[in-house]
Amino acid sequence: VSQSLPAGQLIFVRGVIATGLVLLIVRAGGASLQPDVLRHPWVLARAVTDAAATVSYLLSLFHLPIANATAINMATPLVITLLAGVMLGERVGPRRWLLIGTGFAGVLLVVQPGPDGFNAWGWLCVGSTVLNAVRDLITRRIPPQVPSGTVALASAIAVTLLASLLMLPERWVPMQATHWGLLAAAATFLAMAYRLTVSATRSGELSVVAPFRYSALLLAVVLGWAVWGDVPNALAWAGIVLILAAGVALFRMTRRP
Repeated sequence: VSQSLPAGQLIFVRGVIATGLVLLIVRAGGASLQPDVLRHPWVLARAVTDAAATVSYLLSLFHLPIANATAINMATPLVITLLAGVMLGERVGPRRWLLIGTGFAGVLLVVQPGPDGFNAWGWLCVGSTVLNAVRDLITRRIPPQVPSGTVALASAIAVTLLASLLMLPERWVPMQATHWGLLAAAATFLAMAYRLTVSATRSGELSVVAPFRYSALLLAVVLGWAVWGDVPNALAWAGIVLILAAGVALFRMTRRP
């Protein structure tokens, strides 16, 4: 859809549909929607961070092969460990610092800065990865009495509002039935992912939940090849291997007593 619609319009329409679906999921679960809960500081902080992460990731995805964008996003667990050591004072240790460095070396191999030393869309994707990590740390700070569905709804609303700002300099493009169908499908997956991801992050141990992110990388490589004919080059494959190896090793260390 990004090949025929402006980015702001695309994200906005998907966001409106996703917000409606999340609202239905929340109401179906019997949770009450209280404005005070939506305005909780940690809920708002997560929503704003998630909106910035989502929009920056989608903008980079529109200009990068899906496997490359997904691989960069897979560095989120490494960034979480880095931020926990720098911002939260958690003990990281030399072995974990080495794994973090290895993972970010892999990110550089995937980004592959050009001769001028800068790849704007690749670095925007790196920025979205940092925001994802901050979002996950914030998610753990939300009080348990706040329903996960409400947290997901706040994020969906924030993404939609941010997309509406992106639309201001754009011209609305008439949408075809194919556009509506594809965006409705994307919104359906998004609404389910919002609810499941928030619940998993809040309820499960991050060291158990986070490695499941890596399954998305295999799917992204397959979809990129099947739909667009994109195949990562040798450097990108090397970077993917480094990111996966560093992430898995990091979580194996985390789970040790």
